[in-house]
Order: sequence, then structure tokens, then C-alpha cells
Amino acid sequence: MEKTPQQRKARVIGFYLPQFHPIPENNAWWGPGFTEWTNTAKAKPLFGGHVQPHLPADLGFYDLRVSETREAQAELAQEYGIEGFCYWHYWFAGKRLLERPFNEVLALGRPGLPFCLGWANDSWTGVWHGCPGRMLIEQTFPGPEDEKAHFEAMLPAFTDERYITVEGKPLFFVYNPPNLPDQRRFTDHWRELAVKAGLKGIYFVGNANTMRWVPEEHGFDAVVPHNPGFTTHWVFNKPPTKLDDFSMKLTGKNLKELWRGWFPTPNRMDYEEYIKIALAPLQRDNQFPCVVPNWDNTPRCGVRGYVLTGSTPELFRRHLRDAIAQVAERDPDKRIIFLKSWNEWAEGNYVEPDQEFGRGWLNACKQELVPGNE
Repeated sequence: MEKTPQQRKARVIGFYLPQFHPIPENNAWWGPGFTEWTNTAKAKPLFGGHVQPHLPADLGFYDLRVSETREAQAELAQEYGIEGFCYWHYWFAGKRLLERPFNEVLALGRPGLPFCLGWANDSWTGVWHGCPGRMLIEQTFPGPEDEKAHFEAMLPAFTDERYITVEGKPLFFVYNPPNLPDQRRFTDHWRELAVKAGLKGIYFVGNANTMRWVPEEHGFDAVVPHNPGFTTHWVFNKPPTKLDDFSMKLTGKNLKELWRGWFPTPNRMDYEEYIKIALAPLQRDNQFPCVVPNWDNTPRCGVRGYVLTGSTPELFRRHLRDAIAQVAERDPDKRIIFLKSWNEWAEGNYVEPDQEFGRGWLNACKQELVPGNE
């Protein structure tokens, strides 16, 4: 199924959310049958021109326990030039959550699309669901024995022929490196275990809020910026440049400010402005860009959310083209671009077909990534 990196202009790896099937924990926390679709489908517009809800098209409201769904996703990714998925992985001192879809991908040997794993090493709280003080499951780091157990649980994936590698080493993404009590000890330990298991090592990629974070100083091999907040947090926090339709009818600055206070709206930024500053300058071949096609997490957190307004496949194509240019002169092995995301529907952050643009997001990928489709 997969193409080699040399047959594409870049190695695009899409973050893949597995929270599209019910689990006992989410049933207990949020009600029976809760999945990512729960918040996605009930979303409402919160200001004039706000497009909500975002609804799926070709794949429908899928359940990731269904193997045919996973096959269809992989076929779309391969057809439109995406090398593979980075499946979000949840490990809480030996307890795993939402592991079923990936475990089945591993056990069944299909789909054949390449993959890697990303450890979302944060605690789960209710912050994005209106319950900021509610601890659902705490992320702890008990020490070397837990690290060993974690590695051994991941080893069947690392040794799978589909696993994405860099320099011949399995790529392992860590969402929040500073959460690790001793980053270098953890990475050294896993590298030692990897060599003992017959691997060349582990290629650790860390998410960072600043590109001044030097991965080698913390035991990591590479860094990816934490987008969309990486360069835009200060912009997002500016007052909206456009008030909603009703408040635009009010006259006088005081009335408009009063309206904002009565009826708060999400933080917003124009997507076309965002992509002008979204890609940090890259100085070394172990700094990988992260592209964002769209963003609107109001389905999760309402007026406390952040919205990139006016995103379109055409603008995303421009954004992706700029990222490809950043890695074009590198060795093919390191022409890596992370795509945030493949299917984060409740964050309005996806490239799967939707009812507004169809396969527009995917077409943008194919036009920029696959030679002959410009």
C-alpha cells in the first residue's frame, strides 16, 4: 500500500485520535456511549459566521472498532499522499486507554499503511468539557520498572514492518517532554532496552512550545512545534477583530464592549493570517514542521475555545507548500512534516472528508505531495 518517502515530496505523518469508540471509563465520566462524535455533533455556532457543527461525509460517524473503517481511512491517506498515522497512545503507569483500534491494527496486520506511536503523557482532566477541576486519571511516572513495562508493551509495534523509522530507528513521539521527571534517564533507558531487543535504538521526537528547546539536551533526537498555540497564543488572546452580527448593529464602543462582557465569544484568529506566522524558521534537519489545516475546539470547551476562522483547502494547500519547502533539501529520510490532525473532529482539526468541502483537505495534500498532481 505505502509509497517510499522518495516517491513523495515529503513524509507527512498525521496525528490519529482513537477516541471514536465507547470505553467504560468515558461511559462513567461523560455518560453511556460517549465518543468524540458526542461533542462534535452537538456543537453550535457561537458568533456570526461561525461554522458549526463540522460533520463527516464519506466515512460517516464511524466506530473505530470496525476494521473496514480503519481500512477506508488508510486507503484515503495512501491515495492522497500521506505516509502514515501517528496513533495517540495512552499509558498511565501500566493502565492503557483507547488502545483497542491500534491493538487490532497490530494484531490483524492491516491496514498496511505505515504508523508510529505518540505518547500523550498528560493527565486527563475535565478542562475541555467544562469541568477544569475534575481529575479523571492522573499521569504518574513511577520509575524504571514502569518504563520497562511500557517499553515491552510497545515492542511488538516497534518490531512491526509497518512502523515508521528514521535512521533505521522506530520513531516515538512524546507530547509533553517536560512532564517526564527525568527526560534523559527515560530516553537512555528505552534506547538501552531497544538495543537489547535487537533494534538500532529509538528516534525520540518531542513536542515543544518554543524552538529554542534543544532536543539533544533532553535526550531527544528531534523537535516539533506545538501548533497551533506555538506562535499564535498572544494573537489568539487579542480581542476579536470582528464582533458577531448582532453586536455589529450596536453603536458606540462602550455598548460593544458591554456586549462582549454579557455574551463572551471564543478567541479567534483569521487562518490566512495564522499561516503567515505558523511555521517557525528551521535551522537544523532535526526540527520538523507541523501543519494545521483548521482549528475550532469550541465543541469541547465552548466560549473558552480557540477558532481559526476562514480556513479553506486552498489556504491549507499554501500552508503545506510552505512546509514542504522547509524540508525539501534534506535527506529523504528527514523530510518529515507532522499533520495536526487526521481526525480530531471535536477540535475542528482534521483532513477527513467533511460536508462542507468534501475531500478538499485531502486534495490539497495530494496536489502538493504527490508528483504529477499539481
